Amino acid sequence: MRASWSDYFLEMSLLVATRSTCPRRQVGAVLVRDQRVIATGYNGAPHGQPHCTEVGCLMENGHCVRTIHAELNALLQCARYGIATQGVDLYCTDMPCRYCARALVQAGVERIFYLRPYESPETEQLTAERGLQLIQLDRPARP
Repeated sequence: MRASWSDYFLEMSLLVATRSTCPRRQVGAVLVRDQRVIATGYNGAPHGQPHCTEVGCLMENGHCVRTIHAELNALLQCARYGIATQGVDLYCTDMPCRYCARALVQAGVERIFYLRPYESPETEQLTAERGLQLIQLDRPARP
């Protein structure tokens, strides 16, 4: 059975998440334009800095702040290599937090597909106000 595009890219986000270096939450993100992957990202420390898996999580208010979130890492990859993000779709293992949602709005992302919910009323409000589609998907069925 051939996978749908949504299942295909969501599965990719799950694979990308396996590169995460924060044991608290493994998140993967895939930016897509015209059914083609333009960038991926996972949550991990900035380049050259120690990872949570090496030195532990850096906790503030119940959140690890050592890592850059997967969605932001994917956007930063586009910035680094000069890839436009206007009109792209995001496939992500988790619903973005409010900070990532702001960055996604600013970058021109049109649709956000995600698997796992994340308690963020700010994300839901911002995406609704800006006309971004926030779409929760079911885990793809594997043959």
